Formats: sequence, structure tokens, C-alpha cells
Amino acid sequence: MSEMLSPEIAEPPAKAAALTGQIALFLDFDGTLVEIAPSPEDVKIDRRLPGALDALRARLGGALALVSGRPVAFLDEVMTPYRFDTAGLHGAQIRLGGADAPLAAPSEALHAATRKMVRFANAHIGVIVEDKRQSVALHWRLAPSLADEALALMEQVSAEIGPSMRLQRGKAVAELVPASASKGGAIDWLLQHETYAGRTPVFIGDDITDEDGFSAVNAAGGLSIRIGGGDTCARHRLASPTALRHALLAAAEGGDLTLDTFLQG
Repeated sequence: MSEMLSPEIAEPPAKAAALTGQIALFLDFDGTLVEIAPSPEDVKIDRRLPGALDALRARLGGALALVSGRPVAFLDEVMTPYRFDTAGLHGAQIRLGGADAPLAAPSEALHAATRKMVRFANAHIGVIVEDKRQSVALHWRLAPSLADEALALMEQVSAEIGPSMRLQRGKAVAELVPASASKGGAIDWLLQHETYAGRTPVFIGDDITDEDGFSAVNAAGGLSIRIGGGDTCARHRLASPTALRHALLAAAEGGDLTLDTFLQG
């Protein structure tokens, strides 16, 4: 991963002013488009946002994609009636141009790990298991005192599964994901396709799980933006999902969508 930067020493890309309108926009979901909720099913989306993203997609010639740890089906549900290009499950699923993302059958080893996680959750109030078929996450936002125990369990089951899965940590969550999947890899893959190729990538996220996406965008000469605090290799920050939504809604309602849209958000 590239060197961590604080917002005080981060510099805007030199080409920002010259690249107005030539953007490929990649957006995380939880903690970025919506506030993080106590449990995954409790997230609330601004009812104006899906339509605004659809309008922005049209202005960008289709070069807008969701890049999230959520499954593609969940993102389709909350964005109804719109269907966006999507990298779900940290890049394990990718849908481009309306083609449905394939779902591989989960392994027996992942099933076994999930059963251990469920037993742990059943024994500890406030711990939640989120089974996404190809990946599975353990959340302890409602039980912060159990962080050490929860992480120890996830490290154990990750070691038992072996190299086919990796342990992905986030804010009060740890997740087993396919080892080959990453948000950075998904962004790089999308940038090689016609709709996205030749544009300046912008990726906005909020968590440890987004760092390889920031690194990929930095390497491509793009704009990496982290929502909120924390160590990061992103070169810019926005204060909150609310600040991002205001910028996106304003741009959708008639403003220009440029790199400065996000630098001033």
C-alpha cells in the first residue's frame, strides 16, 4: 500500500482543472453514500439519491459504478428502480453493462466458518453475522467490548480455511472474502473497458476496506477521497456522507460534475 497521508499534506492532482467532465466515478456504499448503521439491515438511503446517481451516470456517459462490500442484489434493491454497474462483495462480483454478476457456490470450508461465527453470535448479545454467500462478515458495532474476541475468532477461522479466502477488517467488522477479490482490482478492471477507459478515476470510500481502491486510483492519476477520519492513502477527505450527498445532489440538479465538485464538497 502507498504511504499514508494526512489531509494537511495531501495535494490535489495537478491535472484537476484540465480534466473537467472526464471522470469515471466509483462510489462505496456504507459510510459513503449512507451513514453507517448499528446493523447492516438498518441503513437508510436518501430517497433522492438513486435518481441523482442515474442523472450523473448519464452526464458521465455511463462511467459510474458502485464499489461495495455489499452483494450486487442488495445494491439493486436499495437503488430500485435503477441498476448501476456494480462491483459487489469487495470485487468478487462485478456487473458491467447490465449483465448479471455470476455467483459461485460457497465452499464447505466457508460454511463451516459461518457455523462457528453463528455460534459465537448466538452466545454474545450485539454480535451479528452477515452471510453474503460468497463472503461472510462478523459485526460487533453493538458490542464493542467483544472486539478482541471477535477478531480472534475471525483470525482462527481464516487460518482454518486457508489461502482461498482472506480476512478483511473494517469498522467494527471483519469479513472472510475470496482472496482474489479487491476493490482496487475491480476498479482497475472497469477502467479497461470502453465506458471507463481514458477517464480520470474518482473513488470515494470511508474504511480500511477501501484502501486498495484508493491505491489503485492514485496509481492511475485519479482522485481518492476518504469520508471522515482515520489513516489513509487517500489524498483528500470529505467530512461525512452528508457532505458527499449534498455535492452529488447539487451536481445532479444542474451543476457541473468536475473534480472540483469533490474537492469543494
